[in-house]
Amino acid sequence: MRRQRGIALLVSLMLLIMVMLLSVSAALLCLQGEKAARGERDRDVAFLTAEDALKDAERDIQNSSDPSRRAAFDGGDAFGKACGAGGVGLRARALAGEAAVWQVVDLSGKEDGGACTVTHGAYTAAAMPTGEGFLPFKKPRYLIERMACHQPGDDASASAPPQYCYRVTAIGFGANPEMEVVLQSVFSKPEEKP
Repeated sequence: MRRQRGIALLVSLMLLIMVMLLSVSAALLCLQGEKAARGERDRDVAFLTAEDALKDAERDIQNSSDPSRRAAFDGGDAFGKACGAGGVGLRARALAGEAAVWQVVDLSGKEDGGACTVTHGAYTAAAMPTGEGFLPFKKPRYLIERMACHQPGDDASASAPPQYCYRVTAIGFGANPEMEVVLQSVFSKPEEKP
């Protein structure tokens, strides 16, 4: 009789190693897919909170619950060139050749203690839950810049009364503190009919 040399053991060990490598790579793919899904969900949360901040800023411009804030939009003197020079979150548009206001301001409020931006609901009393899980880790913030705007057909001569619109820049946060989304819109306050 022939002596056996254990080749079946070697072949089965090789097959076992290949199956282990396949299962490890499948597990890594699953983990990467889960991370991608979590990141996408986190981005969606940040995007939605930034959109909510844009809407809150529009409510602030149109009909703030604070009378002094309403007066700031009617008069325009609360729009300062620097943070703290006027109303909170209200800035005048940068001059030609200067960097845009929203590019130089800390939108998140970390560095300036929130002096340049407004927290969601601060002037409209709108509520937004924050916390853990699917909720943003903190409320979104926004900045309002006052700009001269002319609609098509309006008198744009120097003697015409100025008309203004507002560029709103909002930052929303996801459940992960590192996830931030910045959105921008231009809003014209509707003229009140007599």
